[in-house]
Amino acid sequence: MMSTSSTKATAQKAQDSTAFRVLARAGYVVLGILHILIGVISISIATGGSSDSADQGGAMAQIQQTPAGVVLLWIIVVGLAALAVWQIAEAFLERDPDAKKKWAHRVKFIGTAVAYIAIAGTALVYALGGRSESADSSQSLSAQLLAVPAGVALLVLIGLVVVAIGVAFIVRGAQRAFKKHLALPGGTAAKGIVAFGIAGYIAKGIAVGVAGILFIVAAFTHDPEAAGGLDGALRSLTTLPFGAVILWVVGAGLALYGLFCFARARYATM
Repeated sequence: MMSTSSTKATAQKAQDSTAFRVLARAGYVVLGILHILIGVISISIATGGSSDSADQGGAMAQIQQTPAGVVLLWIIVVGLAALAVWQIAEAFLERDPDAKKKWAHRVKFIGTAVAYIAIAGTALVYALGGRSESADSSQSLSAQLLAVPAGVALLVLIGLVVVAIGVAFIVRGAQRAFKKHLALPGGTAAKGIVAFGIAGYIAKGIAVGVAGILFIVAAFTHDPEAAGGLDGALRSLTTLPFGAVILWVVGAGLALYGLFCFARARYATM
């Protein structure tokens, strides 16, 4: 079994690689592109002009249809994989003597890495010519859980965890906590990047939080189709009073988060 010191040494070696840093920064660019596409699809849905899925699958489908789509999808796979490995390396380089903070740090970074790997997996499916819908995956998971003992409780737990992640995004944006991971330039540029970050994190938090609520609804109604993933969460906003306006604002926020990711690729502390 690899010791903690050797794990840290391996992680540090990975982080010290210039080529790897470039790939990790490219991963942020990839995230930016995906969020802009999801934001644009959301705005189009709000105005009644799109039938595409407002999720990673919908964004990948649009990329797949471009002339260099397959190449771009493979770049997404590599960039997000590198970014995931970077997050895992960060998890093991925490030097905080407080054990509780150390494990919270590790859980956060490893959880983020898992999310990046999941998106990279979706990109891989599309790069190989397939298709994947978050709504289908969420509904399938919900159906499987509802079919087993304690499935309702497990589905509620998943929903609560996803809601908590959404709330964390909102808090992170409102408190500007993301700034501590950036080496921002001076002047107006920094203010613009921070503004994009605030709007983006809050919009993403709303979308993720609603997705979590849909899992809980699916559990209590015993209806797996209620869990519609990110696309279902965004579309459900249209059922609210002034829903089209709300979805348009959230979509714009997701696009701004994409622009923030571009800035993050340049100014993230690595």
